[in-house]
Amino acid sequence: MSHARVVWTQLSSLIGRTVSRNSQVQGPIAYCCCSGLLSHLSRSLTAHCVELYLGPGSADIMPAFRQVGEKQLPNPVICMAWSPKRDLIALANTTGELLLHRLASFQRVWSLPPSEFTGKEITALAWRPDGKILAFSLGDTKQVVLCGVEKAEILHMFPMQNPVTCMHWMEVMEESSALSSFYNSEDESKLFLPKLPTLPKSYSTTSKIFSEEKSDEIMNLLGEVRLNVLVLGGNAGFVELYAYGMYKIATLTGVSGTCRSLSLSSDLKSLSVITEVRSADNNPEICYIQLDTGLLSDCLPEVTRMARKFTHISTLLQYLHLSLTCMCEAWEDILMQMDLRLTKFVQEKNTSTQVQDEFLELLLWGQSSPELQALLMNQLTVKKQLVVYLKIKSCLCVSSPSKGLKKLGQSIESSYSSIQKLVISHLQSGSEALLYHLSEVKGMSLWKQKFEPLGLDSAAIEGAITAVGSFSLKANELLQVIDKSMKNFKAFFRWLYVAMLRMCEEHVPPELNKMTQKDIAFVADFLSEHFSENEELFDRKGKYFNVERVGQYLKDEDEDLVSPPNTKGNQWLKFLQESTHLKESPLLFPSYPQKSLHFVKRMMENVIEQCLQKPAEVIGNSIKQAVFLPLYAVPESSENTPRLFELPSLWNDKKAKMHYVVFCMPEISPCKLYLLRKGTDPNRHIPNSVVSIDFSHHLDNADDDNAAAQPHYVYSCLDARFYDDEMLTVVMQGAEESSRHVLAQLPLASTLSCETEFNWEPNLRLDQQSSAIPCQGLVLGSQWRELENMKAQFVAVNGIRKVSCVLSANLRHIRVFEMDVEDEDDEGAESQNASADQDGLETTMTSLGQGEESEEAGAEEHGGNEFQKAEEQLESEEALELS
Repeated sequence: MSHARVVWTQLSSLIGRTVSRNSQVQGPIAYCCCSGLLSHLSRSLTAHCVELYLGPGSADIMPAFRQVGEKQLPNPVICMAWSPKRDLIALANTTGELLLHRLASFQRVWSLPPSEFTGKEITALAWRPDGKILAFSLGDTKQVVLCGVEKAEILHMFPMQNPVTCMHWMEVMEESSALSSFYNSEDESKLFLPKLPTLPKSYSTTSKIFSEEKSDEIMNLLGEVRLNVLVLGGNAGFVELYAYGMYKIATLTGVSGTCRSLSLSSDLKSLSVITEVRSADNNPEICYIQLDTGLLSDCLPEVTRMARKFTHISTLLQYLHLSLTCMCEAWEDILMQMDLRLTKFVQEKNTSTQVQDEFLELLLWGQSSPELQALLMNQLTVKKQLVVYLKIKSCLCVSSPSKGLKKLGQSIESSYSSIQKLVISHLQSGSEALLYHLSEVKGMSLWKQKFEPLGLDSAAIEGAITAVGSFSLKANELLQVIDKSMKNFKAFFRWLYVAMLRMCEEHVPPELNKMTQKDIAFVADFLSEHFSENEELFDRKGKYFNVERVGQYLKDEDEDLVSPPNTKGNQWLKFLQESTHLKESPLLFPSYPQKSLHFVKRMMENVIEQCLQKPAEVIGNSIKQAVFLPLYAVPESSENTPRLFELPSLWNDKKAKMHYVVFCMPEISPCKLYLLRKGTDPNRHIPNSVVSIDFSHHLDNADDDNAAAQPHYVYSCLDARFYDDEMLTVVMQGAEESSRHVLAQLPLASTLSCETEFNWEPNLRLDQQSSAIPCQGLVLGSQWRELENMKAQFVAVNGIRKVSCVLSANLRHIRVFEMDVEDEDDEGAESQNASADQDGLETTMTSLGQGEESEEAGAEEHGGNEFQKAEEQLESEEALELS
């Protein structure tokens, strides 16, 4: 009989005697007593069985890993990250699809498919610390996207100069009285500014951030007032820091190599970077770089206040951009066809009469040339279109026009009105909010003692305020053009419709037949201004006329307006030109009468962007390299490994204020895991800065007399991630050909207690002096679980939520575990505990059955003696419990 059978036979006998002994007790007491004894018995015997298998003392910390989900995915996963606040994990695959799964049964919550607009090559993922927004970067379009977790909507995106290879999103944990007062006064802008109107849902704006009803979109995008920073790294030493994931507060230069991993300390004192650089002989090497970000730490209250304001400004610029996009969609170009057909009429007519004269003759005498009559009745088909328009305005009883002819009425009545509403409610509201926040930033810049070190330039901010003022003036100019155009077209079409009815000898409704001398003069002025042939315009645009005047303001062109507003006789402009003091006054905003609204908006964006870039350059130049440590040469075996899964892995211990780096050097020491520690303060000395963990060990803790009888496993580390400040989660692989894969938790306390100090030779890489690194042996105890039927390779963990996700080597097979499933002591949960203990017992017994056949003889004697002691102990505990 094998060792496992000996244990199971005596276990069954003992459980049977326990049940029969308690069968004399009746009722609920009997059930509770029996359940409690069986649960206690099951736990105790399970622990004893583990001790028999793993060695004495290993049952003190029973494995609590519980598999809660498993899935085979259709596409390989290249990145995965747990939410910091909820049991959600984000996955990115090779097709560019972003997936969000729930812990329970690994159910999919939503998926965001790739698109031409955003991109199809996801290169990095990061969660905002509050778990409400997910950031991801795209290599093919060089963009960073902020996605809302609740509805999988793109909230914000911004372009990058270089592709992003890694990202890290952290939250500042430092506290100060200045910060507390700022947190309390953050909402002051709500007292002075009205809430921004939501954008109409009928327009296909790419971002839905401002389209939800009854929501404060800007505050949702900003998140909590406490500062959080999104750190982005890429090729050629490219590193940038974005406050709240939106406003760039630092652009770093001088970092060598390609960034592989990033970690900004929660006290903002330093930034750890893992880079891949080329050595003198052009071989890739992994290096650790620590950058001193002391300016951010020293000026934390000022940085937080400035970043909050600039993030408001960045969001308002996006709001204005989307509002203008809605205006462009609201504008219909059907009226442009009139310009082209009038031009064609000029080119084809046989007479030398001007088009303007043809229409004036029709106005004054009610007669038209055959050419003009053919144009009106056949080419422009304005009769039916005018019926559409006048049906809308006067509710005339006419037959329904065709679908295409409705566009004229919609263009005048709906299009112009929609644009007018957007200008009044959105552009003007956004501009006012922008002026408010820029004015506050200007006040901050005048406090030179606090904000001058951060690069706030009052002159540049004043230029930004002037640019916003010019944009507001141009928006008001557009309102005047819309108002005038609506009046002009209303009078023109009303007259032309009556004239066409008379041409056709049809009945003219009495309400349309009333036209005063003032109305005739108004139409005559309209014809003179809009229907005169313009040779210069034909050379520029290929047409002689520009009847429609609103669309030119919405075109994104650098050219001047085709028909700028007529300022002749404007008393205010005349007064300004004659006044030497007001002409060049900085208090007056320039109006740019020859430019479109789009042009002035782009000019405003460029001025504000330059204003925002100055602090990023100043802060970036203040960040200096404090530590540069070459670690090891890149092994050739890592070429096929996805970059986002490759070690080293970084971690920031917020309490101890330490940076941790965990990595392997498989070509030097395949059975060792290395740990590098640096203080977040670059000037702080850390003892035992480099240690290693040896994975060559016995899985059991058996005595020396029985060591020869136990299987000896040699492991190599496939992946390692920090579970929390005191624990590492690792995926290990046995060295044998039929190797097994193990998921394990490694406490760091014993490893970091090493007293041997490592003296780093500055001219050598770490792998070239690895023999001098202090080494600690590893005893797993029971904090491990074999991953059967799975070639596990990578792991993602979250110690706050106590979960882990293991990914196979083919990047398609996933298993999800709860790592710390605690036993409950109350009797009400005993049945649940008994079930959990039974599951653990069955797992242990299954493991016992593997590779034990060769140990039958010695196991029977050893197992019998040990089991007899456990039986006597359980009987004494049982008697005490019954009494």
